[in-house]
Amino acid sequence: MTFFLEYRWLLLAAMEVLAWASTFLMFYARYRLRSTALFRAGVALTVLTGVIPQVGMGIVNYLGTREIDLFTAVIVALIIYGATAGKKDVRRLDAWMERKYGRRA
Repeated sequence: MTFFLEYRWLLLAAMEVLAWASTFLMFYARYRLRSTALFRAGVALTVLTGVIPQVGMGIVNYLGTREIDLFTAVIVALIIYGATAGKKDVRRLDAWMERKYGRRA
């Protein structure tokens, strides 16, 4: 628990980078590589590095600190963003990838 509480911001940043990288992998596999297997792997990676760890990190942080601090508030904000505006951003990214790579053979 001490390790997590000490490195929580670094862990959160790493998980966000991995989540966005897996999102790009997902779309790249779908449109450029046209690989269903890699697309599904990208979806799984996005789920495993996105919301699930964020919720877990928020719970562990609360249990460790017994208060709603800035870290917990950032986690809640990221989850709200993902459930609202984040969906729109992913749809825009999907449309861009389809325009850029979808029509090529």
